[in-house]
Formats: sequence, C-alpha cells, structure tokens
Amino acid sequence: MAFKDIFKKSSDYNEKTIIGFLSFTVMVGAIVVDLVTGYMGKALELNEYIFDAFMYITLGSFLPDVIEKFAGFRGGNNSNKE
Repeated sequence: MAFKDIFKKSSDYNEKTIIGFLSFTVMVGAIVVDLVTGYMGKALELNEYIFDAFMYITLGSFLPDVIEKFAGFRGGNNSNKE
C-alpha cells in the first residue's frame, strides 16, 4: 500500500491515529529541543499556546477511541474484540 492510499476513503488506516501520532511526535520533539537548549544555557522561546494546541490535538485524536474501548469493557460488551 502506497502513502497516497492512506488518504483514500477505503483505506485501512485510522486517520485520527495518524494525526495524533504526528502531533505527539511534534510535542516530544519540542520537549527534547527545549531540554537540549536549556542544557546549553539558551532559552527556547516556544509559546505555551502552541504546545497546548498540539496537546489538545493529541488528546482529541486518542481520547475518544480510548474511552470507547474502556466503556465497552466496563459495560460487559465484548464486541470490540481485536
């Protein structure tokens, strides 16, 4: 399957998960760069609302699936078997 097939309507990939993973990767990268520049004695000027935006994108991507998965287990509904 080619990269362009991800964006087709009949793809096997969950687009929310892809966006969430990319957002999480950007967050982790920003934290690593902040730690490295802090260790070097330079301050990284990263606005808090930019970091928060990536955090909300990550939570918005992963949280509904997590809630749905655990709600199915609590309710005794085992139809989500993977």
